[in-house]
Amino acid sequence: MALLWCLRIQVDRAYSKAVNVPTFLKKLMNITGMSEQWVIARIKQKGDSKCIPWKNLKDLILVHPDTKKKVSLL
Repeated sequence: MALLWCLRIQVDRAYSKAVNVPTFLKKLMNITGMSEQWVIARIKQKGDSKCIPWKNLKDLILVHPDTKKKVSLL
């Protein structure tokens, strides 16, 4: 009770806080370092999931000047 600062804790339940999970768009923006417009223009829908074509990532990897960022993109 003291750790969660909650007065009405039930002993037989597990409590957790929902984590703020970034969207696919935000993840791609963080990984690639590209603008939202660039990412939106390249996202494709395949069935129930979203993806980005390998060609777009490959082109970005080949021209990126930072070696560490190239590895992150790959």
